[in-house]
Amino acid sequence: MTTVKVTFLPDNVTVEAETGEPLLDVAKRGSVFIPTGCLMGSCHACEVELDDGTPICACISSVPSGIEELTINLYSDPVW
Repeated sequence: MTTVKVTFLPDNVTVEAETGEPLLDVAKRGSVFIPTGCLMGSCHACEVELDDGTPICACISSVPSGIEELTINLYSDPVW
């Protein structure tokens, strides 16, 4: 497996992760809180943004292969 450096913004927390590892597990290991709801990607409570602005649901996403670094932008939704 390949190691990927995952950085969570805005707190600038960096965690080493394996490709294919669930993003929620990586965040938890770095003491980064990502709110969750349904854990199936339907409610979007866990939605985060990749560095290029692409929104993803952290509960159903994992660390992709073929990259060395991944930046995740956390933002809070006042509804949750």
